[in-house]
Amino acid sequence: MQILYPLRKQELHQVAQQASSIEDLTEVIRASLSIMYKQWCDAMQIFHDKFHSLSTLIVSNGLESSPQDEFLSLLGGARTSPPIHQFLVNSLGESGLKRVTKAVSNAGKELQLILLDHIQPAAEIIGFRMGELRGLSRWRARYGGIGLDEKLINNATEKVGMLIVQVVRCVQILSSVNQQFSNFFSWLLRSIKILMSEPSDQLPSYNSELVIMFLKFLYDRDPVKLLLDQSVVDHFVQLNLDTKQRVEELVKLGGFADTECLHRTLAKEFQYMESSFKEAFNMPYTTVSKEIVCEQMLPLYPFRSSPPSAPTSIPTSIASYWDAGPDISTFETSQEKIVDYITFRKPEWSSSDASNSICILRGVINEAENIRSRYTTVDALLLSVSKDFNCMDLSLYKERQIILLFNETTAASDSSGNALLMMFQTSDLPFVSMSNSNSPDFWYSDQLQPLQVDIFDTLSFRMVKRRPELKSPRIEIIYCCKSEKCWRKAVLEMDNWDHILPLQTESAKVRSIPHNVVPPLAVSSSRGVGCVFGARKRALVYILDEDEEEEEASDMD
Repeated sequence: MQILYPLRKQELHQVAQQASSIEDLTEVIRASLSIMYKQWCDAMQIFHDKFHSLSTLIVSNGLESSPQDEFLSLLGGARTSPPIHQFLVNSLGESGLKRVTKAVSNAGKELQLILLDHIQPAAEIIGFRMGELRGLSRWRARYGGIGLDEKLINNATEKVGMLIVQVVRCVQILSSVNQQFSNFFSWLLRSIKILMSEPSDQLPSYNSELVIMFLKFLYDRDPVKLLLDQSVVDHFVQLNLDTKQRVEELVKLGGFADTECLHRTLAKEFQYMESSFKEAFNMPYTTVSKEIVCEQMLPLYPFRSSPPSAPTSIPTSIASYWDAGPDISTFETSQEKIVDYITFRKPEWSSSDASNSICILRGVINEAENIRSRYTTVDALLLSVSKDFNCMDLSLYKERQIILLFNETTAASDSSGNALLMMFQTSDLPFVSMSNSNSPDFWYSDQLQPLQVDIFDTLSFRMVKRRPELKSPRIEIIYCCKSEKCWRKAVLEMDNWDHILPLQTESAKVRSIPHNVVPPLAVSSSRGVGCVFGARKRALVYILDEDEEEEEASDMD
């Protein structure tokens, strides 16, 4: 990375910027498809709930016809059967038909707006971004070195074009479906008026052929749902022979090489496009990752031999401050200092015995002008959390304060739970100092030094079996040293982590929250406030520098 980044800084920034924009627009399309699917399904549920009673009436009257047959008989001017008469006059009625018409019509208009105002512009902008990346990928001398593969970018660009075609087709299908629904409801309204002997001269006209097409293709089918349903994997859209031949002829004129694109749904085409993006953008990620050099590695916690199957989020906070050493009096006042704080919750799957605890690491660099300097001092501390609480998130606040957000784990099943927002002063905590060890391959937890590795390709953590004579586990760090062209290992003895400080609320400012909260915890040091989010997407803002009692007293005044 030391060689790649300075030489290709602009290229990396350009590709990353385009990829980030494409990812954001992809999320817009995904969310829009989800909203469209839900709105249309809700409208169709109302339609089918109202019209399902017709099938029940047909069976109860001893007939073997289908609802479509009954509607066609009514359309053709034949004698109105008792089931269709009872359904239109009593079960559905004019008011019920208007409610169904409004629900389907509003859903159709909303879907049209989402397609034209969100999905289509997003897809076109993605196509423009991919076109730029396609041009850059052809400059192999500059962009080939960072993994921008021309073949993969071409494939992703074609998938975007296919999605745009699918969007246009979806707009056309949706427009046709809306028109046929509207025509069918207009005919039903006129029929209800006639059956109730009411005037129907002022009602809108209808097209008999469209009514027949609706009853044949749309009454018990839902092409719009099939286009939007992302759970349907193998749905095959039928095409007429003429359309297939024209698509194949377009290949000779530079059209899409994948002639099966029109057989896929809009949702399926979106999944194809997203998969091609992952494949295309994974190549720069893999290429650049091989060149990354990590220095001053500091082991945080051990991994089991088999990591968790599902990805887990570990609350972590990292911050740096100027002129805020652990004890200012111990340093020269004329020398600038940087203090790094790393705070994290030890994961449940960690091999350490201290499972429900929070670790705080503090490192001080005296030479502030040189960010590559090694820490002059490293301190560490484990805070033991009661089993009655679960740490949801944490954050550093100002120079010497830590904010912790907890959910109560012992809440009753019928309650919304309780939460705590706690603020600690780091100056009140008894940190354990970690200094250098004489052995270059061993770091003891009471003498921990930032891990110095020249250049490595692979770094893996694993737990070594505890020997009987050892009272604590060991972490083996395996890395490949390029300069020596060999594998080396370093061992971290976890011998002093038994010194755990119980987390006591008496030494902290505590805010009670009458319900459970969800991450993240947002903290602003400049404004002095913290924001937490409830399970129902409620946002609560607290003034962190004031006590809860002071706020209650001011409210009473």
